[in-house]
Amino acid sequence: MPRLIPACLALLLLASPSLAESVVPQSQTQIELSFAPAVKATAPAVVNIYTTRVVEQQQSPFADDPLFSQLFGDLAPSTPRVQHALGSGVIVSPDGLVISNFHVVGDASEIRVVLNDRREFDADVVLADRDSDLAVMKLKGAADLPALPIRNSDELEVGDLVLAIGDPFGVGQTVSSGIVSGLARPMPRVGGGHGLFIQTDAAINPGNSGGALVDLQGRLVGINTAILSRTGGSLGIGFAIPSNLVQRFIDQTKAGMTRFQRPWAGVSGQAVDASMAEAMGLDRPEGVALNSVHADSPLAGAGLAAGDVVLSVDGVAVNSPEEMLFRLTTAGVGATVPLSYLHGGKQKTVSITLIAPPDSPARDARTITVDSPLRGLSVARINPAVAEELDLPLDAEGVVVLSVDDFAAQVGLQPGDILKSINDQDITAPADVEAAAAEQARRWQISLVRQGQMLNLRFRV
Repeated sequence: MPRLIPACLALLLLASPSLAESVVPQSQTQIELSFAPAVKATAPAVVNIYTTRVVEQQQSPFADDPLFSQLFGDLAPSTPRVQHALGSGVIVSPDGLVISNFHVVGDASEIRVVLNDRREFDADVVLADRDSDLAVMKLKGAADLPALPIRNSDELEVGDLVLAIGDPFGVGQTVSSGIVSGLARPMPRVGGGHGLFIQTDAAINPGNSGGALVDLQGRLVGINTAILSRTGGSLGIGFAIPSNLVQRFIDQTKAGMTRFQRPWAGVSGQAVDASMAEAMGLDRPEGVALNSVHADSPLAGAGLAAGDVVLSVDGVAVNSPEEMLFRLTTAGVGATVPLSYLHGGKQKTVSITLIAPPDSPARDARTITVDSPLRGLSVARINPAVAEELDLPLDAEGVVVLSVDDFAAQVGLQPGDILKSINDQDITAPADVEAAAAEQARRWQISLVRQGQMLNLRFRV
């Protein structure tokens, strides 16, 4: 594999007439300037994935109307429909660990994986995270499989040559080449995930999702995830999840974890723009200005406070909240990392030990079982762990809805609703919900906060 480096160097030198005259190809590979050796080494570890999932299909024409769906929804109930999809994946361990995108396999009821040599395996998802758009599968009965080594994605530079390998449009395994055209792209909700992405102009099309982005030494540098396109086809702007985040998923899978755990920063912030930089006396915009810091945050424990500006994490500059959280995530829970920040105009550096979101005070989860319009409602006290699971604001407090079922599903409550009062009774603890549900009443009023807005639900029974 090292012979590929001189070949690429020869390609670059031959682009300059003055240098081309002094360079003589030293091997057949340099003469051919072929990616074939890299493809031969990596293609066996890239797989095709066929999934089956059951989705509910609404038959009623009023299904999407908030009023008529309640009036006529029962007249035309949803019916299950089997949906098939395809994608790609990468073998990352000889014992059959395969990584792909969550949007490829996360909700699948059946997964069939086909190797490059046409062997087929059933697979189970063992670790998945919708926010990161990554999922790890275990192939049943697999052993001694070809696996890709993983490269530190922080070593990549714009202009590096890369290959994208996958199964676009279901035509069979396909390889496309290009360069890294951008790094650390904060693209929220690209492909269902959010964070930082590697941008490449290597052609990526539908079906490539979950496939490998590799360097010319055959090392995995990213998982192809999404494209920006007006037509559905490749226009030369594709995005891959960096391999450093992929490595965290592999590590947690091997540690036996079934839910992806990311470090909890316990802060909210914003990128420093030109006007903020001027007000702070900075010579240029840089860093992340902290708007609030939770009392239990490891940053608070290290002395940071609202108004401070985080400049770097683990020696890497951060200029957006997404960059800061990505660097913390790739470091992993339990790691101790240096953090540089500005406080009162002076630069300081501290070391912080990354922690999971604290599950304290106790969430005290409860489900209403009494005969009441709230029967089937599950609630919990908000703490950092609960807030992280439900994507609640940093300063959220009180009691939140975990799930709704039975009668509670029909009164308009939704997971993530923060309950404030029920029938004029203040809700400050899960026990207050139980007490309110036990009351006999004909008219009900529930005050709650949903996605930052105060709502009042009123109904009669």
